[in-house]
Amino acid sequence: MSVQTIIDNSIPGPNHDIVQAAIDRKVWGIASSIDIYDCDPDIIRNAEIIRQFVVELCDLIEMKRFGETQVVHFGEDERVAGYSMVQLIETSLISAHFANLTNTVYLDVFSCKPYDPEIVRTFSQAFFEGTHSALNVTLRQ
Repeated sequence: MSVQTIIDNSIPGPNHDIVQAAIDRKVWGIASSIDIYDCDPDIIRNAEIIRQFVVELCDLIEMKRFGETQVVHFGEDERVAGYSMVQLIETSLISAHFANLTNTVYLDVFSCKPYDPEIVRTFSQAFFEGTHSALNVTLRQ
């Protein structure tokens, strides 16, 4: 099983080891889950800014968007209320949930085209003005 997990609250530079491991092991894809804490509430509660984030992220990691970005606000329970986002990409999917109660972003990126999860984290934390983040990476067979 090829699994690498990273949990770190700092923002180091690009992690080329993960990208190279994905290429060397010929994995199906890279899945990254990024939790971004203490985000700017005005940013995570704005559907247009969330759509802008998707465009900029896809451009940054060179992923081709497929169709329109879906951004929907829901959640009767205050604990889970907020926007959810889904963007199909030609090599898989980007999704996120934006939790209003805690101002936390839960972002997932899965792609069979290699990308650097650390770049995604660095960019996303800065975009949403989060104070810290946790990154989990899985190399999918």
